[in-house]
Amino acid sequence: MTASHRKEGRPEAGSRRLARFGVLATAAVGTVATIGGVAQAVTVGGGTYTNSNGVAVAEDHTFALSNPQNQTSFKDSFTVHQAGSVDAAYLHNEATAESVSCSPDAPCHSVSLSFQIVTMAGTDIHLSANNYSNAVNEHCAGCQTVAGAYQFVVDTPGAFTLSKTAMKQLDEIHHELNALNNSSLSADQVQSAADALALKVAAILKNAAATTPEGPVMQPLTKSFTPSVRIYRDFQQH
Repeated sequence: MTASHRKEGRPEAGSRRLARFGVLATAAVGTVATIGGVAQAVTVGGGTYTNSNGVAVAEDHTFALSNPQNQTSFKDSFTVHQAGSVDAAYLHNEATAESVSCSPDAPCHSVSLSFQIVTMAGTDIHLSANNYSNAVNEHCAGCQTVAGAYQFVVDTPGAFTLSKTAMKQLDEIHHELNALNNSSLSADQVQSAADALALKVAAILKNAAATTPEGPVMQPLTKSFTPSVRIYRDFQQH
């Protein structure tokens, strides 16, 4: 696989090309003797997704806005895109939070969190993954504004789908993410809670990907293609 990843909120000279290495973390998984069922293109959750002629495109976005009329705003997204076998994948995940014109006596609280999970199979996939967050305070002294984008990319050489058990576990994490809306957590506590949930997601995906065997790579850095889980995280708070 060849891959590029960009945080669009930060200028770059160009897309950084990677070869099977996540920007923040890559969790290599072991090999077992059996192979999973035939992969099918499936999306669970919101966002937009297309898959045509071996090219998958997934886009997810959350936007939270607080102001004097709506002092507390919480938006979250937790989407699973199962692309199946692809030649190329273009992924975009974004979390945006804005707090506008609240006073120090009655500050705003705005939280936006987006979790995007994408699984794909293939031995020479071109991957372009964009993941970024943006937290903005406009004339909003004392406001708390939090935006967190988490992107998980699972790539395997052979057919792969998440099991019912794995999907149930991910759904439970989605409920935990939703529950942050009913909490009185500070910005730092929201970040810690979201990071903890992200680690749970990564563990589930790592275990799930271990059901696929290693395979040959057309343009290898090594002699075999080990299933991997890449994690991209971008978090901002003001």
